Amino acid sequence: MDETAKQDLVFLELRQKLQRGLLFIRSDIARDGADVEIESKQDSILNIQTADRTYQVHLTAGVSLMETSCQKSPGSTEHGSHFTLRLRVDQPSEAPCSVIGQLQVKVTHSFLCQSCGSMVLQDRAFGRVLPLPNGNWNALVDDWCCHPDPFANRKLLPRDGDCLLGDTFILLARDSSCEQTLTREGNSSQQASAEKRSSKRVMVSCRSCSAVLGEELTAEVLKFYITEILVKPREDGECDIAQLSLETKPNSVRERFLEQTLASRLVELSSAQSIFRFSIQTPDGKAVILLWLLNTDTLVASFPDAAARGDSFISAGDVHPREHQSCQAVQAVKVLYVLCSDSKLKDVVDVWEKDISVHPVPLPQGSCEELQKLLMSSTFRLPAFLRCMNSYQVTYLVMLDCLVIIVHQAIHPRDINEKRDTKSKNSLEKFRLAYVL
Repeated sequence: MDETAKQDLVFLELRQKLQRGLLFIRSDIARDGADVEIESKQDSILNIQTADRTYQVHLTAGVSLMETSCQKSPGSTEHGSHFTLRLRVDQPSEAPCSVIGQLQVKVTHSFLCQSCGSMVLQDRAFGRVLPLPNGNWNALVDDWCCHPDPFANRKLLPRDGDCLLGDTFILLARDSSCEQTLTREGNSSQQASAEKRSSKRVMVSCRSCSAVLGEELTAEVLKFYITEILVKPREDGECDIAQLSLETKPNSVRERFLEQTLASRLVELSSAQSIFRFSIQTPDGKAVILLWLLNTDTLVASFPDAAARGDSFISAGDVHPREHQSCQAVQAVKVLYVLCSDSKLKDVVDVWEKDISVHPVPLPQGSCEELQKLLMSSTFRLPAFLRCMNSYQVTYLVMLDCLVIIVHQAIHPRDINEKRDTKSKNSLEKFRLAYVL
């Protein structure tokens, strides 16, 4: 498969603060930009008409296209056509809260394994929900203490009824139910001494699926990473496991959850502490990815190529000229990133590691590896001219649970294969759902 085939057929980026947008249409969809019609048929609905099919983008409430504002950009290439748009933004979208922002005092929560949906901790109510100091606070102690560090070799740990919030994790007191839902790394017996625990990280995993959820800091304190657990307030009722996993696409839900969780948390950290550069690290402090937050006011929408995606719902040859596709524009964060494993960018990595303004973001080793694959996959789907900026790769992290494309394809009775069932023959419209990866 060539590089162009990996790109999305249509890609839309909208900047709410600038009230401007960029639309890219691949060359095999619109060979000449002159045969493309772009209009706002209704409030917050963008209609893109090409010679073969129609793409409809549902924008968020309060965002619409200004009439006669679409212009073809001279930057169009053999890979596709570019269009610039002007927007009317009456109400900018608000970023969704991460798990950290959802935990509240005196609200009963249940904690579930994100991988399998099994209950890990049930009906926990907290008397205190407190933020921990900044991730690199130890490095600044000397600046505000006139005497030797009073916190040296001391950890901030929760008491019973406490929930302490880190940048990407929560600290909770262990209870008796953990013996039935969690397993420890190594021997299950309580023979690990405090000295051994301090020299080696003791990981805790889900007893049902063996997914690593966090660490055991002491015999009484557990550390859960927000990328590995789901938090469900009691008033939401019982957790619907069907919403947490898909039989047809087991990886898509995990990827979406990881992407949404990280994007939402980075926006919260950036807003609260005015930081924009992050170092994604393993629990032992090894930098894996360097992230630079650019835009947090972005809406994106895309229509992937079914052949490139390998989607089980839409086959490569199942494209009909009278096709109508629609999708929802979703909030996203535009980021620049560098993989620390890239030896060609060692100088960039060295500069970031020495800069105290770069904020450390610890994640489990497995999540770091998943994030690398997710970032690279997202970058390859972008138009070629958007993939790089100087030495950095570019991508967009979506801040919503799932992006769904609904395909409505009109079918003429004579086009229906005789081998299909009778019910399909009598139907003049077919609905298909494709989860965007």
